[in-house]
Amino acid sequence: MKILVLNCGSSSIKYKLFEMESKEVVAQGGIEKIGMKGSFLKFTLPDGQKVMLEGEILEHRAGIEYILGVLLSEKYGCIKSLDEIHAVGHRVVHGGERFNTSVLITEEVIDMLNECIELAPLHNPPNLKGIYAIQELMPDTPQVGVFDTAFHQTMPDYAYMYGIPHSLYEKYGIRRYGFHGTSHRYVSRRACEFLGVPYEEQRIITAHVGNGGSVTAIKNGKSVDTSMGMTPVEGLIMGTRSGDVDPGVISYIMEKEHMGTKGISTLLNKFSGVLGISGISSDMREIEAGIENGNKRAILAMNTYNYRIRKYVGSYAAVLGGIDILVFTGGVGENQAVTRSDVCKNMEFMGIELDEELNASVRAKEVVISKPSSKVKVVIIPTDEELTIAKDTVEIFRQQQH
Repeated sequence: MKILVLNCGSSSIKYKLFEMESKEVVAQGGIEKIGMKGSFLKFTLPDGQKVMLEGEILEHRAGIEYILGVLLSEKYGCIKSLDEIHAVGHRVVHGGERFNTSVLITEEVIDMLNECIELAPLHNPPNLKGIYAIQELMPDTPQVGVFDTAFHQTMPDYAYMYGIPHSLYEKYGIRRYGFHGTSHRYVSRRACEFLGVPYEEQRIITAHVGNGGSVTAIKNGKSVDTSMGMTPVEGLIMGTRSGDVDPGVISYIMEKEHMGTKGISTLLNKFSGVLGISGISSDMREIEAGIENGNKRAILAMNTYNYRIRKYVGSYAAVLGGIDILVFTGGVGENQAVTRSDVCKNMEFMGIELDEELNASVRAKEVVISKPSSKVKVVIIPTDEELTIAKDTVEIFRQQQH
């Protein structure tokens, strides 16, 4: 059974085609710069060779058509007919309170997704464009929506409410939703499989950290709190996002800089975080290079970034009443030893003892990096959101067949 997974961003489309019996990725790639000059499709062949095809790709439907064309092509293809694709799974960023699990996409679901656009105006519209494109190009193929927010719908009300008039929650759905749910769900469950412990009996903290980042507290297989809020700006300091900011600071900046709502949103989303503090880059590799050259603001950016993760890990240990497993994932979590080391520093009182030597020598593979004497197992688990989306899609597809 073949499943196509699509992740449509505002100017990009990432895709993976899975052969589900073997969990093998038979095709993968992505389109960048949709609607801009110099748009291109880049993909990896089974032998590891990378191919880049440039072309004018003005909108998402054309992009998906291009991807399907490559999958069918004699030169680069791996299927003879689109009928070989049994179903398409979509990453959908915001499901609001409507969706606490993955769903078969119907007209009713599409209507509900349109209602969620206000909650994620940057993310949900391109997700919907991907759904519409498949409806047109592969009308008989079932589609499944897998939501970033769904895993966090088990948070108790006192964890997701803001301290604002309750009428605003009732009127506009203003509350904390959390994101990266598909990743947190995958790595927490995979960590337990890897360690050979029962998922439903663990207190787990997952740190999905990279250019975007969030920390989640998971008790007995359910998300009980997470660092992102109504939007992905809340919580950790990220590549270009500010993370937690005193709301008074926002109104102060708007007043002083004569800024409107769009301006302040752009400032907090695109020009803050590691980029804003360092003045160099949002890329941690460039920050590390800056640190090596003694750049004080690069050092400050790294320290602030790591400190915020550590603070959330500590607070979630309190929420969970202790911790059994700490998972690092995401671009930084999987690859950056210094962040893992900083987060775990002086955490012995909580049962965390990091094997510094081992931590410094590993990246991007499933491995325990805590000492044998550590009460808390600290592990790196590379995330695989696409495989999770594909598995959910198969499950829902099979339910429809019965």
